[in-house]
This record gives sequence, structure tokens and C-alpha cells, in this order.
Amino acid sequence: MANPVLEAITQRAEEISALGPSNETLCRLDDQAAKVLREAGVIRMLQPKIHGGFEFHPRDYAETIMKLASLDGSTGWVAGVVGVHPWEMAFADPRVQQEIWGENQDTWIASPYAPMGIARPVDGGYVFNGRWQFSSGTDHCDWIFLGGMLGDAEGKMAQPPASLHLILPRSDYEIVEDSWNVVGLRGTGSKDIIVKDAFVPDYRTIPYNKVVDGSQAKEAGLTNPLYHMPFSAAFPLGITAAVVGIAEGALAHHMAYQRSRVQITGTRIKDDPYVLYAISEAAAEIAASRSALLDNASRMYDIVASGREVTFDERAVGRRTQVQAAWRAVRAMDEIVARSGGNAMRVDNPIQRFWRDAHVGLAHAIHVPGSVFHVSALTQLGIEPPHGPMRSMI
Repeated sequence: MANPVLEAITQRAEEISALGPSNETLCRLDDQAAKVLREAGVIRMLQPKIHGGFEFHPRDYAETIMKLASLDGSTGWVAGVVGVHPWEMAFADPRVQQEIWGENQDTWIASPYAPMGIARPVDGGYVFNGRWQFSSGTDHCDWIFLGGMLGDAEGKMAQPPASLHLILPRSDYEIVEDSWNVVGLRGTGSKDIIVKDAFVPDYRTIPYNKVVDGSQAKEAGLTNPLYHMPFSAAFPLGITAAVVGIAEGALAHHMAYQRSRVQITGTRIKDDPYVLYAISEAAAEIAASRSALLDNASRMYDIVASGREVTFDERAVGRRTQVQAAWRAVRAMDEIVARSGGNAMRVDNPIQRFWRDAHVGLAHAIHVPGSVFHVSALTQLGIEPPHGPMRSMI
């Protein structure tokens, strides 16, 4: 099946790449970069067809994010993060879907999902308060998903703990300017968000446990297998695809830079077997990372398309594959950047920006390997992992 969104991005590749320095300077996506994403339909790839979306296969989505990130890391990252939100919005009450997409099907939704707020129950909904970090692409979004913990009547966390995803319009939250000053992915504009005493009606909330166990998609009557993929497979996909794409971009710039480079010793790079070996090894590792991530997404899709639910063991192995793909790609990128020479670190050389972007992307919580690898190993040993934080996002 053709991917017209990827084709549109490929046609505008030079423009997207050229906007990279502007994104970094602005500490958010340049308005023109966001316009290109809108015109290409990137954020509508996982959006329901009834609201102008494409409902593409997750592989098509990931390949598009990789291409974007290979041109500019921040553009790919924003597309990967913001692009997954229509996937979850497909589960939401039709009333909030209409509020968001009824007049403009290109309305973007931000996040983060981290449960950093408290939702105090009141008649008809919740009074919501909190502060969140890392809202990527938020300047170009008019709605937001925010994670919150269910509160009690006094506004303290209720027991036992329960988490919600709450959906708010731009008028109900504050974007904290100058809260995104980082060394990489500067163009993502991943700023802080503050909510003070916002009323969130019941129909603008989704219980987190129903997203994780898949029951929300079933209750919504969704039939496309896309929407029955595990949250732990769908949510990280765009983020890891961006990191792999950034590594691909670093490799492409490295190759272009090395093609005519002459070392201080007078040796042409094309005559240096050690650098050539590193190029081939890195290229193979990055390609393997790409293949592993895409295969993992396709496998998850195929399982739910067959009518079977993905088991916990399969989800754990899938998360291991996803995390390892990011680490493998960045390690390979490091090997070639270390052989790019000191001039690669000059600000006017894109290699250093891709290098910084990749490492900041790897620092995302979804790429922390410890508990993921721990749980995956236990499941393969036939041992039931303990309940609690270790099982989160599996």
C-alpha cells in the first residue's frame, strides 16, 4: 500500500532539513515546519477516518517519523509524539472528539501523560490541578492530554491509587515560556504546563487502566486492529522511531561529510580502512534497529488483527525490542560521530545537532532499559513479575 504522507514528506525533504536550525533557535518548531506537517497530513496518520484521518498501519506511521527525524530531529520528534495522540482520542467520548475535530480536522493535541496532577471529583467531573514537564510541540496544539491521579474530596490522592487521562482545551492550561532550555531536541519546544482549578467534565476523561488493558477501545466499538494494539506498543513507537531516524540522519550527514574529507595526516577517508569499517558497521546496526522496531510494530498489529490479545509476555518482549532499538541505533551513531573529526562539532555542521538530539531522545523515560529488561527476562524464565512500578508501561 502506498504511503502518500511519506511521499509528501520526501518531496519536501530539503525544506524540512533547512528549517532545522530555525527550530533550534526558536526552541520550538518554526511555524513553517508545523505547516509542512499539517499539509502533508502527518498528524492525521493514526486519526479516525470519521474525523478526516487515514488510520494507517503503524509501520507506515513509524517509517514516516523516521524519515522526518532523519531530516530534522525535532520535527520528527514532534510528529512522533503529537502524532500518536489521535490514536488514543479515537477511544474518547464522541462529544470531545467533535469539540476537537468538528470544525478543524487538523487540530493538534499535546500531552504529557505522566500523572503529575490531582483530579478532585465534583458534580459532573473533576477539578484539576498540577504542573507537567515535557509537552512536546505544545505551541502548535490547541488541546492536551494530561495524566492525573484521582483525588479525594480534599484534593489529596485517593486510595487505592487510580490514574486518569484528562483532556483539556488550550484555554484551561498555561504553557510556561522559557521552560525548555536543553542541549538537544531544542526545536521540540517541550515546555512545562500548568493547570489551576480547571473543571474537566466526565466525558473528557479516560481511565488509564482501560487504555492499558484495551477495554476502552472495545467499549468504543472500534474495529480497526490499529486501535487494539497495546498502549505500550503504540505510544513508544513514534518516540523510538524518531531516535532511530535521527541516527539515520547522523549517518547520512557523516557519509556526505566524509566523502571528500582529508585527514590531518593527508589520508583521504576513502583510503582509511578503519573509518570505512566503522561506517559499514554503524550502517548495519542502525538498519537492524530500524528493522527490529518496524517488525515489532507489525507483529503486534498482526496479533490483534487475528483476533487474539497480546499477552503480557509478548508485551514485555515487545518493549524490550523497542528500547533496545533506540540504544542500538545511538551506540552505532556514536561510533561514526567519534570518527567525524573535530570539525563535526562546529555549530554549522548538522552532525553535532543530530548527535545531541539523539542523546536527549534516548533520555526519554520510555527508553529506560532497567525495569523493561528485568521484566522481559523474568517472563522468559516463566516467572511472574511483581506488581507495581516494574510492570508499568508493559
